[in-house]
Amino acid sequence: MVNRRSAPPALPAANEEAVGGEGLAVARYLGAALREKRLAHGLTIAEVSTLAGISRGMLSKIENGQCATSLDTLHRLARSLGISLSALFRDVDVIEGNAQLVRAGEGMEVVRRGTRSGHTYRLLAYDQGPEKLFEPFLISLDDASEVFPTFQHPGTELIYMLQGRMTYRHGNETYEMGPGDTLTFRGDVPHGPEVLSETPTLFLAIIIYGRGRE
Repeated sequence: MVNRRSAPPALPAANEEAVGGEGLAVARYLGAALREKRLAHGLTIAEVSTLAGISRGMLSKIENGQCATSLDTLHRLARSLGISLSALFRDVDVIEGNAQLVRAGEGMEVVRRGTRSGHTYRLLAYDQGPEKLFEPFLISLDDASEVFPTFQHPGTELIYMLQGRMTYRHGNETYEMGPGDTLTFRGDVPHGPEVLSETPTLFLAIIIYGRGRE
């Protein structure tokens, strides 16, 4: 059931960006899915924007596929509509055999805490079932002088280095990583890049949640 009364405090829309050619198809799909769910519940743009804590203009742009949005904003919109975040991605087109193909450069660019110019998080697959089991990201970090935030999340994370060199912190330990190195760790322990010793730095990060998480 959709809650029309309570709403989270409004948050700034600074993390929303105009969509370029690469993410246009995904942005249009998400916008159409959000609009369909909103209309199915008989809700107005004003009601959903208030529930989600974003402006009416921003919600209109998202529904029309005119801007990219963060996973946090998508989660708040989904919650406002009484659905899980994974439900928004459930009908993404897949190739025969129930495989999902994301071509080079077409992964959805998302905004995570601490993301700035030159730091790109590109989501490589979208969960389609009722549970979020994993999230694979291709992460590019270019600014060696940047101070990075730490992250914590449920599940297990695997990092595979593709390019560059960095010092990665997990809890009280640090690890020097270069191309071909792999690091696996618990996601609920504070972690994140600490020093980029050779840029650009490119690595694959896969978060595995397991069953029971949405």
